[in-house]
Amino acid sequence: MSELDTAEEIVAVAAEVVASGVDALAQCDLDDQQLLAYDVAHAASAVEACRSVLAYGRHGDHEAALACVYVADVAHDLAGRTFGCESAWGITDSAMATTRDFVGRNRRIDALARLASDPGPAHLDDDFSLVADTFRRFAEEKIAPVAEHVHRTNGDVPEEIISGLAELGAFGLSVPEEYGGFADGGSNDYLGMVVATEELSRASLGIGGSLMTRPEILTRALVRGGTEEQKQHWLPRLATGEIMAAVAVTEPDYGSDVAGVRVGAALGDDGWRISGTKTWCTFAARADVLLLLARTEPGTTDHRGLSGFVVPKERGDGHGFVLTQEGGGRMEARPIDTIGYRGMHSYEIAFDDWLVAPDCQIGGADGRGRGFYYQMEGFENGRLQTAARAVGVMQAAYEAAREYAADRVVFGRPIAEYQLTQAKLGRMAAMIQASRQFMYRVAELMADGDGTLEASMIKAYVCRAAEWVTREALQIHGGMGYAEEYAVSRYYVDARVLSIFEGADETLCLKVIARRLLADR
Repeated sequence: MSELDTAEEIVAVAAEVVASGVDALAQCDLDDQQLLAYDVAHAASAVEACRSVLAYGRHGDHEAALACVYVADVAHDLAGRTFGCESAWGITDSAMATTRDFVGRNRRIDALARLASDPGPAHLDDDFSLVADTFRRFAEEKIAPVAEHVHRTNGDVPEEIISGLAELGAFGLSVPEEYGGFADGGSNDYLGMVVATEELSRASLGIGGSLMTRPEILTRALVRGGTEEQKQHWLPRLATGEIMAAVAVTEPDYGSDVAGVRVGAALGDDGWRISGTKTWCTFAARADVLLLLARTEPGTTDHRGLSGFVVPKERGDGHGFVLTQEGGGRMEARPIDTIGYRGMHSYEIAFDDWLVAPDCQIGGADGRGRGFYYQMEGFENGRLQTAARAVGVMQAAYEAAREYAADRVVFGRPIAEYQLTQAKLGRMAAMIQASRQFMYRVAELMADGDGTLEASMIKAYVCRAAEWVTREALQIHGGMGYAEEYAVSRYYVDARVLSIFEGADETLCLKVIARRLLADR
């Protein structure tokens, strides 16, 4: 039996342990077992990643080695999660015993060292390799040279980057062909988006990979629920980059609890009047429209009273803006300074009697009370795209660490020759490739109309992985990693936001992944 065949058996054991954990959760109230639910959700997500990397391992010996190292890491992590908690998981003390020898072999330095300098090929077909090459060149030539300046000065996304991406068709990857985009309804509609996002994020999360996210979310919401007139009006303009979008969903008291938002929209003779405060509205100043979720049914307190709106606005200043309407409506935005993810800028926006035309309600009269579902359509795609952003940041951090390790001499030797450095780089390579292959798999599932659970899984799992990879990359740089002189410090602070936005890690695990696992058992 090959080592990869053994890896498949190890994944089967891990899957049984996860299934036992899910069964244990079914016997209790989730709110009384949050820690167990969180661990089970992450373990289940890791097992799904393993299945994707096992298929990748069939491409060759190096790919198999990457897959085995990754599976060993997952089994090691699962053993740690369950150790001493076997009764809570509903397993015996020996449930993970059969994985011990495999984990030992694939966490040894010889197994890790041979992966340190080679994360393996992505194995994309020719068409998507061309997509990757095209966006990589743009990222290296246009984004990378200005990424550090924007980060350090908290500057704006340069307009030439937006226009350049528009020329490449980046904003039309998910817009159906009949509305001027490139999506043909086939199995590859999502794959092009994640491939492009990864390459842009390698150069910069703040002014590269994230530029596509908000148009994607609005596009999906309109495709799901928009009227034909709305699709004809908005989608072609989104596809060309004529208009850029931001998302106004989160509120000061309602973050990941989207169904609880309180900003209200009241229908009058002249349209909808919106009042209340939204927060963490990323890119809102530069945006030409906001995708806004508001409560249109007075007295409701859940998702059934929410409607979605496309809210046109003038472009504002990156340091905050105030917009007014002749009828007295007011929109005032206060910038929120952040430690990373700079360039896009986030805002708290106060709406005071802001007038929106009736035809800006997504779905028209039929869409009233259905905004939550349209929003979730966009967010599911946004979660996959966030995973792609995480992969791009991880890849950039790994490459920076590998290069620095080769050049930095300590105690008479390049640090790349030391075992601990090799172990770090080898594990990073395996984790990145497994995340990438999981991302490709989820893209395929979503293109087929499935993958709702997996989109949450990959977002939760890969974004946590990005925190570890960028932390280790910074550590390899030593003191210079803590200096803004090296880009790895930017990768580190940028990666930290990934587990927070587009669905906080804890909320995804407790409210989405764990509940879906229970429903599917």
